[in-house]
Amino acid sequence: MKLFILLIGMVLIFEGLPYVASPESMQSWLKKISEMPPGQLRAMGLMALAIGLLLCWLIQGDILF
Repeated sequence: MKLFILLIGMVLIFEGLPYVASPESMQSWLKKISEMPPGQLRAMGLMALAIGLLLCWLIQGDILF
């Protein structure tokens, strides 16, 4: 459970960093994202999910073996 809470904290840090570093750029990106078709957003989300799962699988396999 401790590792899970640590992971959530790290995700929040990485998610918040661009907003602190360059809020104007983030507003521009968010405007572009809001204008994208839902299918394209879904495809990007699926790709990010697959890459994340692959990275977790590779790292976990490396640690366990």
